[in-house]
Amino acid sequence: MIRIEAPQESIRGDVVLPGSKSISNRLLVLNHLIPSPLNLQHLSASEDTLLLQSALKKIKSGNTAHIDVNHAGTDLRFLTALLAVTPGQWTITGSDRLKQRPIVSLLDSLRALGADIHCFEKKDHLPLRINGKNIPGGHVSVDTSLSSQFASALLLIAPALQNGIELFLRGEVASRPYIDMTISLLKLFNVDVSTTGNSIIAKKSTGLSLKKTIYIEGDWSSASYWFSVCALAPDSEITLKPLFRLSDQADSVLPLLYQQLCVSSEWKNDELILKNVNTKVNAFTYDFSRCPDIAQTVAVTCFALGIEARLTGLKTLRLKETDRITALENELTKFGAKIERGADYICISAGAKDAMVSAPLVETYNDHRMAMSFAPLALKYKTVQINDPDVVVKSYPSFWSDLQSLGFNVILPA
Repeated sequence: MIRIEAPQESIRGDVVLPGSKSISNRLLVLNHLIPSPLNLQHLSASEDTLLLQSALKKIKSGNTAHIDVNHAGTDLRFLTALLAVTPGQWTITGSDRLKQRPIVSLLDSLRALGADIHCFEKKDHLPLRINGKNIPGGHVSVDTSLSSQFASALLLIAPALQNGIELFLRGEVASRPYIDMTISLLKLFNVDVSTTGNSIIAKKSTGLSLKKTIYIEGDWSSASYWFSVCALAPDSEITLKPLFRLSDQADSVLPLLYQQLCVSSEWKNDELILKNVNTKVNAFTYDFSRCPDIAQTVAVTCFALGIEARLTGLKTLRLKETDRITALENELTKFGAKIERGADYICISAGAKDAMVSAPLVETYNDHRMAMSFAPLALKYKTVQINDPDVVVKSYPSFWSDLQSLGFNVILPA
């Protein structure tokens, strides 16, 4: 358990954000596949990225390996596709929760391309045995209604396919900006990519010289927690860096959302200056289908500000590290929120208790975003307690120390 106490004075300070996890993981896979490896600077220090780097080292060192990705769903999807086109005998597994998460759409598409993949506990679930081999590629479709990462995983292996890949996205496309991000990064590696509607063609690299160094921008998902802190702290000013104004990250919509939630944003080169302006809406509504990772943060912010909120487009949240819709209901209710929820939405009525003898203990459900989303509530209740604080290592290992640098008293377990 960790105890967080609010600063005694106005919040002023800078936060150096970790490198984007989404960009880092895609670049690492591409750098593994394409000759003339690049110098990747400001890589994410997240557990997911470290696990991926470790897995890639194992793959390079021989033609057989057992890989455990723990809770890392992105690693699972990217590595499954990569191992399918890497000659050798591979096994891949993960945590109990990851074994429950769906991957059948990706497996079906890889098998349609000729991949040899077997499930040896439960059909279409982890753990997997993969007999990697050279695959020519060609036309294939993928159901992207549950995760855009199925499409990204297939696109990332295009440089290893002799005939490239012609990919058709079936069903509702979840989190489309992440597929667009993958396409942009493929082009950095001189992969020929063209898009027409839901059809994407990606061919082997052209062989042109590549940039020698790529500097990875800060992680916008991680930035969301500081938007929330600024929203709840009167007279606060927080500078976030490095962030790119023209970003492929879906969560770069944050300045637009938080201008309704007491936060103004001002760019200065690759720094974003946040200021509390005490201007808010009475009711907040937004469709998070393109940026589901920031929904928890926004939900907690709205609750703390006393704003009635309706957050939609949350279908994929039920398939993350935990069922995030249920987790939000469980924990916000402890603080007095009135919740209505459905398969893909949550409504939060203003009902915060201004005076509490002691703040409830927030459960995290092995979910890093639950811990970081609820931490700013210390600004409303003077103190907040959060169980299993180590979960933040999955995406933002320095979160607690960054919180402390802004004046919060962070009391770690003995």
